[in-house]
Amino acid sequence: MQFPKFLLGDNTDYPTAIFIVHTEYPRFILNLENDEVEWLEDFTAEDEKALSEEAENLLEAATEFYDREIARYKD
Repeated sequence: MQFPKFLLGDNTDYPTAIFIVHTEYPRFILNLENDEVEWLEDFTAEDEKALSEEAENLLEAATEFYDREIARYKD
């Protein structure tokens, strides 16, 4: 089964939170309520250096995805 690159998620246990799930490497879940990120990968020290450079781009893309999805609901 193929998944989209980003998915929106919510949970009744976190009624004010909206989550964005990034399904490609490096996988993560971004909580838009507080901007916390949970990485779903185990990284080596070498990976972490590359990740720090890419993380900002990934999180920006996730936020842009959210903005695009919300704009589509308004239409």
